[in-house]
Amino acid sequence: MENNSENKPSNKFLKSFVYAFNGIKHAVLTQQNFRVHLLIALLVLIAGFILAISTTEWLVIIIVMGVVFSAELFNTALEGIVDFISPDYDKKAGLIKDYAAAAVLITAIAAAIIGIIIFAPKIIELLIK
Repeated sequence: MENNSENKPSNKFLKSFVYAFNGIKHAVLTQQNFRVHLLIALLVLIAGFILAISTTEWLVIIIVMGVVFSAELFNTALEGIVDFISPDYDKKAGLIKDYAAAAVLITAIAAAIIGIIIFAPKIIELLIK
């Protein structure tokens, strides 16, 4: 008799998606910066449809959004770990959190520059017409 469990995704595997979506949900509900990134992403998506950006530009936009959201989630996780390990203020713990926040800032600045490179010519062309 065959073992059908080898052909089915494990319950643990499926639960990992539930846990991941719980993390996203928690970030949306509790992290103001995550919500700001989400709002900006929504505006960029709308602008992309309105300005009919190319497939390559869509790919770049989607990758950049993924990097920014991931950086924000890593930052949130790292801040949680630091707060758990060092609940009282500690200068070194604060610096670790500053580094993580700086990583998010760098990805957000890079994303903004990429957005300007993609959207500025299309907006200028639209305004000239």
